[in-house]
Amino acid sequence: MIKARDLSEAWFRCLGETLNEGHDYTVERGSYAGQKRKELEFVVVQIKYPGTRPLIPDVPPGVPPPTSMEYIESYLPYLMTAHKAEGEQYTYGQYLEKQIAEVIRIYRDDGHNTNQAFMAVGDSQSIYLPDPPCLRMIDTRIHEGKLNFIAYFRSWDLWAGFPSNLAAIQLLKEYMSSEIGVADGELLAMSKGLHLYDYSWELARATVRK
Repeated sequence: MIKARDLSEAWFRCLGETLNEGHDYTVERGSYAGQKRKELEFVVVQIKYPGTRPLIPDVPPGVPPPTSMEYIESYLPYLMTAHKAEGEQYTYGQYLEKQIAEVIRIYRDDGHNTNQAFMAVGDSQSIYLPDPPCLRMIDTRIHEGKLNFIAYFRSWDLWAGFPSNLAAIQLLKEYMSSEIGVADGELLAMSKGLHLYDYSWELARATVRK
């Protein structure tokens, strides 16, 4: 269980925990088959103020940034709309686009006290894809006038995926809270496979040391 004030602190703390507590193994099936991962078997990250700017981590001098706001802005349509570019197996948006609109409608029309405003990613055919979706669900709750998200990743690249995914999900949450008419709240993220690929181990160590 990792508690953090903002997205940047969450990333730095997850780097330290994964380097110290993660177990090493070689990927037999999936992205980067044959490479090594250092992975936490299960993690829950609670971020109290995920809207704190900047949304992306400020890395030490000499360490290449894991993401950029330009990339995140280009990633948002992938998260929120059903458009699929040539060669893409899927987008999160193809599953989420209609559900986003429905969750907004539920909270607007039916009230805030419900546990049904849940958004799923993937379907019964996803298991047959060469690379099934990593993000599998975004659950929501409005508590004390604030919209909170609970996201689950079946597999999650910590170095570049984590900061890009959470920044984009936070922007989605801000959009939805504005449309619903409530304040922006906390972000919880869970995974049974938060990992660093071996190419990023030294980058992660350099980031944590500095």
